[in-house]
Amino acid sequence: MRRRPRAGPEAVNSISGLSDFLLYLATALSLIGLYLATYTFATAHNELALIRQDVTAAAVALGLSLAGFALPLAAAIFNAQSLLDCVVWGLIALIVQILVYWLVRLAIPDLSRRIADGRMAPAVLLGAVSFAVGIVNAAAMTY
Repeated sequence: MRRRPRAGPEAVNSISGLSDFLLYLATALSLIGLYLATYTFATAHNELALIRQDVTAAAVALGLSLAGFALPLAAAIFNAQSLLDCVVWGLIALIVQILVYWLVRLAIPDLSRRIADGRMAPAVLLGAVSFAVGIVNAAAMTY
């Protein structure tokens, strides 16, 4: 019969960063919540109401926008010198994504109406631009 090895110093060392992990995770989840609240307030359409009505276009645009925010947020966490540093760069990523929405809306003035109508082309364009800018934003945060 094989005996399980006892938890030694290696086990303690492997979880020594748990408190920092939980702190950064809670901060990131809070920033994601703030992003979703800010983004849905900034857009001219109500993404969550549209998603509840099974409007795929709203889900695509919001989902890719969220991914475009999460990428630089992950880079901010990875490169942060402190929790405050992470929060500051996370807020910068949030601002960049809101600006992306407004820039795409300048190019397609009836963007929100078309997404609310379930039109996929503008939703995919908004999502793709949000995602692409998120990738570039994340790369730029490797300061």
